[in-house]
Amino acid sequence: MPEITRRRFIGAAAATTMTAALAGCSSLSQNATSNSGSASTPASSASAEPNGAAGGAMTLVIVKHGESEWNKENRFTGWTDVDLSETGRSETAESGRALAAEGLEFDLCYTSYLKRAIHALDIVLGEIDRAWLPVSKAWQLNERHYGALQGLNKAETAEKYGEEQVKIWRRSYGTRPPALEKGDERDAHLQPAYRDLDLADVPMCECLKDTMERTWPYFESEILPNMRAGKRVLIVAHGNSLRSLVMQFEKLSEEEIVELNIPTGIPLVYQFDQNMNVLEKRYIGDPAVIEAKVNQVANQGKAK
Repeated sequence: MPEITRRRFIGAAAATTMTAALAGCSSLSQNATSNSGSASTPASSASAEPNGAAGGAMTLVIVKHGESEWNKENRFTGWTDVDLSETGRSETAESGRALAAEGLEFDLCYTSYLKRAIHALDIVLGEIDRAWLPVSKAWQLNERHYGALQGLNKAETAEKYGEEQVKIWRRSYGTRPPALEKGDERDAHLQPAYRDLDLADVPMCECLKDTMERTWPYFESEILPNMRAGKRVLIVAHGNSLRSLVMQFEKLSEEEIVELNIPTGIPLVYQFDQNMNVLEKRYIGDPAVIEAKVNQVANQGKAK
């Protein structure tokens, strides 16, 4: 895999909020509205192909994996390689059925090195009967590394340090959690999955900015060229790796990204023009269910 140059990205202002996205499950970001001229008209490229790229529009669907075993226990997970819970498998299968019902088609799939995302993608592909689609696994799409918080219960951590501090650790753009110490059993440097990486690329903790400095260059160099070539792309990954991409897609500010929570197992469909301006954005699913899942994610860091 080519070396990815680390870069700093600063989110621009003026973007839609999650509340606006949930209202009707179909809306444009404020930036996209100014570029497309209509907040209620879907991308004009939606042709006979269910999600075709005629007219230059590009289709991307992102899905956050379903509930993991540590999500169920309300523990910080990060790069810890835990699997999906039974609930997570069920809600991931439901997301696949929702994609099938929409008639969405894909050419390429991307996921992380972590098995909860890998297995979630396998489930989705099974539900849409596309197990043969090519899949690229990239460590750059891993969840944000939560450092020394990994394995701790979020509610108990909130009781100890306060809900505001935990919210900063979980959701802020530029504040890192406490780092792991070298040699800690949770250190990814000791794990076979990362043995071929430059040691400097393997974190001991990350903030969202750090996460974006690996996800966005990977997206630009590996995924976006395929989208511009007309390939329809599915990404199944993690809450924070997807938040970092959404921040770029929708040009969210550092303040706005704090309030963005991505629900588990709900497909989010984007259409972009060739300059990556959002033409259409919509969740597939019941708005009430989506809102409940968003609130569930937001409340994980609150004390009992």
